[in-house]
Amino acid sequence: MAEKVARTGVSKESGYLYYLGKDGNVWRSGMSRGGKGGGNATKVADAGVKREKGYLYFVDKDGDVSRAPMARGRG
Repeated sequence: MAEKVARTGVSKESGYLYYLGKDGNVWRSGMSRGGKGGGNATKVADAGVKREKGYLYFVDKDGDVSRAPMARGRG
């Protein structure tokens, strides 16, 4: 089960990939579709998250930063 780590309230727009960067802030990049290139990362919000080993960090549906334990060795 995922737990919220930071509340940023980012409103997501269609056509962009939202993620937690190495600096602990929320970034977005355009997704490439049908030969049209993506990229051009821009910082969207300051989250200041310090990562811990063994967790997967992501921007959830509410636009907040959440984390979930990584599944290791299943199967």
